[in-house]
Amino acid sequence: MDDLRLGAVIRAVRLRRKLRQQDVGRAAGVSHATVSLVERGHCDHLSLATLRQIAATLDVRIDLVGRWRGGELDRLLNRRHSLLAESFAAFVARAPGWVVEPEVSFAIYGERGVIDQLAWHAEAAHLLLGEFKTELVDINELLGTLDRKRRLIRQIAASRGWTPERLSVWLIVADTRTNRRHTAEHSTLLRSRLPFDGRQLRRLIRKPTTAASGIAFWTDSNPDSTRPGSRRVTGARLACGSNREGSARVRLPKKGTSTPAGHTEWVGIL
Repeated sequence: MDDLRLGAVIRAVRLRRKLRQQDVGRAAGVSHATVSLVERGHCDHLSLATLRQIAATLDVRIDLVGRWRGGELDRLLNRRHSLLAESFAAFVARAPGWVVEPEVSFAIYGERGVIDQLAWHAEAAHLLLGEFKTELVDINELLGTLDRKRRLIRQIAASRGWTPERLSVWLIVADTRTNRRHTAEHSTLLRSRLPFDGRQLRRLIRKPTTAASGIAFWTDSNPDSTRPGSRRVTGARLACGSNREGSARVRLPKKGTSTPAGHTEWVGIL
């Protein structure tokens, strides 16, 4: 948030609406001196709640933008998203019959967007739409985006020559304490649209004869991860169990077993 620009915006909108600082302060429940501080860009000692109260009286929205080392932040966020997508794509591709298409763009009747991943099983005529989130922020916006993609998905599939008889929509969320807390706080909304968990997702991938939509917590395949409790696991085939939240957990190979050359290493909880 640029304090000087915010102050200029507040002042410009106030003057456009022919209001005095006293008028804005009264509506926001603050003094006119506080409004004056904001307009001059002196926001350091004011709370975010106060700034938003003042802005709301003028129908101005305040957005916070995190910055870190210039463009490196975008690369860091994109890398986390890419690792999450790569881990899920590898999981699906190990099952027979599935093909995965990443970053599927669409433009239909003026509606534009990108689907993170589509997975198609031709024999079962099953289409799986995957949306990936490293952080859960605005749940209502997320559900609206998923609803729009679900509504357009058959037309998007038709452009690839696919005619799905079964459609599943899955929200794949980075497995963090914060995301689990946000999911629990909005469980009624989320489960009304996405009722199933990771256990059902694994069954669906193995046997895609029944459609199901839900939320699965997932960890990426970042080999540099230092997350407590993560362990490097090797093996030709990794059996999956489940925890209570529904995420898939890697079962370690038995002692003394060898890992055939060329097999992938997986890290932590899948």
